Amino acid sequence: MTATTNMPVSAPAAPSGSPARADGRASYRKARRRAAVQALLLALPLIVFLLSTFIAPIALLLARSVENREIPASMPALTRALDAWDGRGVPDEHTFALLASGLREAQQGGQLGTVARRLNFAQPEFRSLLMRTARQLPADAPPAWKAALIGLDERWNSPEIWRLLKRAAASPTPDYLLAAVDAQVTPQGTVASMPENASVYRQAFVRTITISATVTLLCLLLGYPVAWLLANLPAKSSNRLMLLVIVPFWTSLLVRTTAWYVLLQPGGVINGLLMGLGLATHPVPLIFNRTGVLIGMTHVLLPYMILAIYSVMKGVPPVYVRAAQSLGAHPLTAFVRIYVPQTLPGVGAGCFLVFVLALGYYITPALLGGAGDEMISQLIAMQTNTQLNWGLAGALSAYLVIFTAIFYFLFNRIVGIDRLRFG
Repeated sequence: MTATTNMPVSAPAAPSGSPARADGRASYRKARRRAAVQALLLALPLIVFLLSTFIAPIALLLARSVENREIPASMPALTRALDAWDGRGVPDEHTFALLASGLREAQQGGQLGTVARRLNFAQPEFRSLLMRTARQLPADAPPAWKAALIGLDERWNSPEIWRLLKRAAASPTPDYLLAAVDAQVTPQGTVASMPENASVYRQAFVRTITISATVTLLCLLLGYPVAWLLANLPAKSSNRLMLLVIVPFWTSLLVRTTAWYVLLQPGGVINGLLMGLGLATHPVPLIFNRTGVLIGMTHVLLPYMILAIYSVMKGVPPVYVRAAQSLGAHPLTAFVRIYVPQTLPGVGAGCFLVFVLALGYYITPALLGGAGDEMISQLIAMQTNTQLNWGLAGALSAYLVIFTAIFYFLFNRIVGIDRLRFG
């Protein structure tokens, strides 16, 4: 007899172009789309929150750096006439008449102060000129507005005044962007630097970069040993010491800065200790100068450096250093040539984080610094709160954002921050 073996017979595979395989691919794509939509819906509240509270305000502030709405909104007819004017000599009779009607309408609508403040940025005497002219405008229209306005104030016969008025009525305008780097457009239409005694913002940018770089270096020198200690101690001891690094995050920045304000005073704790130990015969100036700024900012930003380096050090295997020492390397040589290179990603991330945060610091330099330690953030706050010059504040903010982006791309190209790995 011949034995019959019952063997399972597999179903033939569906051809690549069969309807079953096509339906499978369609179902897979449909499932992927459904998952993507669900993920988007879950992230949608966060996206809306970031757009409304972070991205949109920054975009609006940056847009102010080129906007020029005061004169076009208050005197639209005069703005159109000045836009058509060729800039030679003084305008015609019709433009003078539009100026008179624009001044009267702006005064009646309560917008003259806004227009005068905007023009005062171009030339300090403009506010007095506009206010005086608006007060002395005749109630009845004279036969010739050009002669009447020149009779009220001879400055209306100056081509330079009209060219400045034409530039101030243009929108968008580069004036704020130029003023933020201590430059201006001359009446002849060329770009020139402001006088040395009026140059403020370029020095502020240099000062901001210098202070930020110094704070970054101090945080690195102080934070690297602390991070190494935390990474190499037993877990129980390391966790206890880690609290000392994390606790400052739970304290308000203003409270920490105010504490340094008390400690660094001439009659404060630090000066009292120095004189008590005989290290100083008189109070050392530690506040309202660069020293106070560096101490306060380093104290606030040091935890960021420690945590960034510590997260990398925890992932560095100790066997490499021990292997180098077993092969005859001195412990210091093994540390510098074997251990330190493996921690450079953490060093790079910490330096980048501290430097970028330091660029926009405001409270600490304002409380602990002096007149020569103003950072660019303080000047932005002054323009928005005191001078009410939102255009210049937007221009300064735009340069700060641009510089931060340039620094990021340069840092990413040199160090490769997008390739950094932690822990």
